[in-house]
Amino acid sequence: MATVLADSDSQGSAPSAAQPDAVVVRFAGDSGDGMQLTGGQFTLSTALAGNDLATFPDFPAEIRAPQGTLFGVSAFQINFGSTAIETAGDQPDVLVAMNPAALKTNVQALKEGGLIIADSGEFTKRNLEKAKYEVSPLDDGSLSKWNLLAFDISALTLESVKPFGLGNKEALRCKNMWTLGLALWMFDRDRAPLIEWLKGKFAKNPVLADANIAALNAGHAYGETAEIGGQVKKVHVDPAASTPGLYRTVTGADAIAYGLVAGAQLAGLKMFFGGYPITPASSILHNLAKLKEFGVTTFQAEDEIAAICAAIGASYAGQLGVTSSSGPGIALKGEAMGLAVITELPLVIINSQRGGPSTGLPTKTEQSDLYQAVYGRNGDTPLPVIAARSPSDAFDCAIEACRIATTFMTPVMLLTDGYIANAAEPWRVPDPDSFEPFPVTFLEEANGPDGKVLPYKRDERGVRPWIKPGTPGLMHRIGGIEKAPETGDLDYSPATHQLQTDARKDKVDGVAKSILVQEVTLGKEGGKLAVVGWGSTFGPIHQAVRRARSKGMDVSHIHVRHIWPLPANLGELLKSYDKILVPEMNTGQFKTVLRDQFLVDAQPLNKVSGQPFAIAEIEAAIATYFDGVPGNAGGDEVEPNDMQLPNPVGVDE
Repeated sequence: MATVLADSDSQGSAPSAAQPDAVVVRFAGDSGDGMQLTGGQFTLSTALAGNDLATFPDFPAEIRAPQGTLFGVSAFQINFGSTAIETAGDQPDVLVAMNPAALKTNVQALKEGGLIIADSGEFTKRNLEKAKYEVSPLDDGSLSKWNLLAFDISALTLESVKPFGLGNKEALRCKNMWTLGLALWMFDRDRAPLIEWLKGKFAKNPVLADANIAALNAGHAYGETAEIGGQVKKVHVDPAASTPGLYRTVTGADAIAYGLVAGAQLAGLKMFFGGYPITPASSILHNLAKLKEFGVTTFQAEDEIAAICAAIGASYAGQLGVTSSSGPGIALKGEAMGLAVITELPLVIINSQRGGPSTGLPTKTEQSDLYQAVYGRNGDTPLPVIAARSPSDAFDCAIEACRIATTFMTPVMLLTDGYIANAAEPWRVPDPDSFEPFPVTFLEEANGPDGKVLPYKRDERGVRPWIKPGTPGLMHRIGGIEKAPETGDLDYSPATHQLQTDARKDKVDGVAKSILVQEVTLGKEGGKLAVVGWGSTFGPIHQAVRRARSKGMDVSHIHVRHIWPLPANLGELLKSYDKILVPEMNTGQFKTVLRDQFLVDAQPLNKVSGQPFAIAEIEAAIATYFDGVPGNAGGDEVEPNDMQLPNPVGVDE
């Protein structure tokens, strides 16, 4: 985490001809090489330098794949620059490959003419065989379209930490710091904050601290003093222009934790979080466990069902119940979600989506739980669904989920995904006074005739009262069997079930009246093409639409936060365009919802590779609508039904 105070809105400057406005770097190695740590600390230095940034940590899908194999590669990509950065970048400019497997799995993503930095010390016969190389790619000319810088980082690291008496295995663990030192030199970064971080991290083991600092300094010195080739030069990237304020880097998991705490505070409630460890949702529990001073109770349950049921119990008792999981865990929580719906208790459910089905791709990103969120429970169990579009946006979405849950006495699902949960970006810390409170009111006295308690008596919005158990004179019963209107007595007669089912649906549908109308994110209302997105596709869609518009194409970007119920004006807005394109990381789920709700001819652009969309993939689909000719918005008309969408790179047929 890095915190920066920006005191000028003209902090950035136009880059000179020798300075790029953005650079994409990818660190890749075995899962034991510390690539996530390296990337995280490079991100910290980048934030402190004032650049805008976006990151993409990419973990192996197995807990511990065999060392040196293709499936064991861990990567971390960062896009940073002096201009607005909204994605982690399409193609890296620099690839740091710590072994042959890292090179093989990542080199094709590197842009032509990009730089490869490889640890030649790891290109042994055994490691080459593990990576399915017959001969070393460092020697056979297969890397000729890139600039190659290969030297023995392992040996240089061992030499740099030799004075500290570490064993060979411990010494080689400092390789990532040596590599980080070289990267800091290449991009004109200050080492001092990272040296202080290392001292703090290894405060109980000063020898390890000193060894890692020595490796960091040695990598930096190597860049300064060694003649490593004309293709490697120090590159300076100017700070990005920013609105004055306090900034810090946040991941989606960070932002959700802070947003939940803020939401509970705005509601005037204590918060109970019931969770069970699962990738990539576990970080939310880890973050909330550090925030107990804000009235947060965290509970790691024995399983997913116990976690959500404990949260429902907390809501029944008068706190804000929250639970979190990923797709498989959300499936297990399904019955209890139905209990929260029929008892009409506030509950916030976070689903950090990952690749499926079943265990699927547990560390990869996907948007394939939308059907599950909107429809995936037994019976008619409607609940509001919200989707965050970026790590920082997750803060506002968490507050919105708390508002809807407590205002409408309903469970709410907040969708993120593996990319949002793990990626980092700068976040301007908001003024707490800028948020409008939504304080909860508990029923304090009988609300029926003759002192009768009516736990299911609805107000004009269809919302029942919230009654704390133990409130004098307000003894009441709720549960999973159908209840009579107002009294809550057991009543599963046909007429009652029809009435209560309709009432619960009407209440959730009414949430649409409390949300903002849907706006056009980029472009204008009406035109030839609208690219409609939700969730983490925001960045690549926004950049692709911006590029297309700069070429004269009549295309707009609409990004939807409220997935269910949908904004009241969305249908008319979509019908003002000739064609609708919906990019999403699934097989077309939101596209189907839009078709169902508004009878519009939404067309899908699907990707289920476990990787985020590249800007170029969406840009190519947009160009195809305009007959494949950039800037053809004023040329021959393209009939909407003639639109042919290409299958993006990496998408399964």
